[in-house]
Amino acid sequence: MKTVYEILQKKGDEVWAVGPSDTIYSALELMQAKNTGAVLVVESDILLGIFSERDYARRVVLEGKASRTTAVREAMTTRVAYVRPHQTIEECMALMTDKRIRHLPVFEGEKLIGVISIGDVVRSKISEQEFIIEQLENYITGYR
Repeated sequence: MKTVYEILQKKGDEVWAVGPSDTIYSALELMQAKNTGAVLVVESDILLGIFSERDYARRVVLEGKASRTTAVREAMTTRVAYVRPHQTIEECMALMTDKRIRHLPVFEGEKLIGVISIGDVVRSKISEQEFIIEQLENYITGYR
């Protein structure tokens, strides 16, 4: 079974983050520039929350707040699920499904070392299944 560590090895460890006092608009600009659906909210290397497209829709647009003047801290999710590098992609899928989330920060000890998305997890799972299928086809046809 593939692990979070293997996903990060392939994907990289870049983390897109904003500060809690940054505006919603600046967070949205970063999300657009990096083509991501969420950014972490970090201050002094401490994870304070996550801000996602869902947070924007529910806590900014529907509440009539102004993106250019509202701070991220007013709309971010503060209870953030996370994973460790040794965890399997199956564990990530279960957690994402249970919590209805699409992004998981990755911590090694107390240090934030990356972020994985549902897309990363699905790609990894598909790759793993394609490998198994190829091995089974080779076994059946006698090609080694």
